Amino acid sequence: MAMTLRLTDEETDILRALAEREHRSMQEVVRLAVLERAERAGRAVERDEVLDWAEGRYAALLERLSQ
Repeated sequence: MAMTLRLTDEETDILRALAEREHRSMQEVVRLAVLERAERAGRAVERDEVLDWAEGRYAALLERLSQ
């Protein structure tokens, strides 16, 4: 799917420098950044689910420890 990405001049310069440093196209850098961001967001959801479970499971213990 094609799309247009509007960047400021400064953002374009940053993207161009990053692409040059990584020997990639600017398009590839953006595509990889999107995938990395999606992976990070997925891990955050998993982390939150584990923390919610642990909070419920150990609520009494946490309450006693806080006293």
